[in-house]
Amino acid sequence: MDPSSRIFVAGHRGLVGSALFRCLSGRGFGNLLTAGREEVDLTRQEAVDRFFETNRPEYVFLAAARVGGIWANDRFPADFIRDNLLIETLVLDAAHRFGAKKLLFLGSSCIYPRLAPQPMTEDCLLTGPLEPTNQWYAVAKIAGIKMGQALRRQHGFSAISVMPTNLYGPGDNFDLMESHVLPAMIRKLHLARMATAGDWEGVLADRARFGGIPPDFRASLGALALAAGHEAPDGYAPPPDTRPAVVLWGTGSPRREFLHVDDLADACVFLMEQYDREDIVNVGVGEDVSIRDLADRVRAASGFSGEIAWDREKPDGTPRKLLDVGRLKALGWRPSIGLAEGISRTSAWYRDQVESRRGEP
Repeated sequence: MDPSSRIFVAGHRGLVGSALFRCLSGRGFGNLLTAGREEVDLTRQEAVDRFFETNRPEYVFLAAARVGGIWANDRFPADFIRDNLLIETLVLDAAHRFGAKKLLFLGSSCIYPRLAPQPMTEDCLLTGPLEPTNQWYAVAKIAGIKMGQALRRQHGFSAISVMPTNLYGPGDNFDLMESHVLPAMIRKLHLARMATAGDWEGVLADRARFGGIPPDFRASLGALALAAGHEAPDGYAPPPDTRPAVVLWGTGSPRREFLHVDDLADACVFLMEQYDREDIVNVGVGEDVSIRDLADRVRAASGFSGEIAWDREKPDGTPRKLLDVGRLKALGWRPSIGLAEGISRTSAWYRDQVESRRGEP
């Protein structure tokens, strides 16, 4: 790539796409192509073909996807597999047919078997059953990997596939029903801090920016406020037996690896410029933490000093997900943002977003 290359960032408003846009812009790439859903529906072939025919991107970062946590995957399995299969099929096919030089496909570590040996190497793909709670998304991502490999083998198209570990950072999805574990924790614990302080204006600002708060968590916020000597407004008054605690799903025992999205963007640009093989490449930090430990770290960053309780009736998901990043390290890339720094940065971004909505009607 050079500064004048036509580069299409598909999904530029999402967590990964916005980080890629920041990274590329910061490095002087001035011919970046983007298209929001209102402009190009990536699940419609006519719209995708029209965009590629008109703009003729030379390089494509395929970060567009339908994503969500355990609850969303479990509730909307047909939507997850349909939308992701359509997006990746249409964009990969159009990139090939309309002369793109190279495409980078963003997969996910959930493509690997639920009980894969840890840390997971790229060779683990298709060696065992998937995690049931997100198998629909995983199957779609595996299909995208295989399509890229097939285009390379049949047509010589330069498609590479990158498998990031669990991601987080500014621009993440903080919806309490559809988000992944880390942004959900950040939002819950910051809301708990505000409720404990009786800062209902802050809670309303959070709702204005990040959407509704489920009834069970509203009750928890009310219980926290009452326990701290504050009133609970209408809609937050808890049943008498509500525990004044932040309730998180599962046991807290699963282990997860977390990569700041700005590090992922840096790795993607590095691979687009330095790597051109069909073998997939894991992107992670090579270290993991328990969900319980993660919650303690987020609690410290949020300023909440109250209790965290665990709902053991809710699913844990895969027991452990740690990527082997030896292939990427051998190519010469390393992450630069540690977990403590990343949580602090993301928490600060969240607080800034809430403050920007404070006082709105």
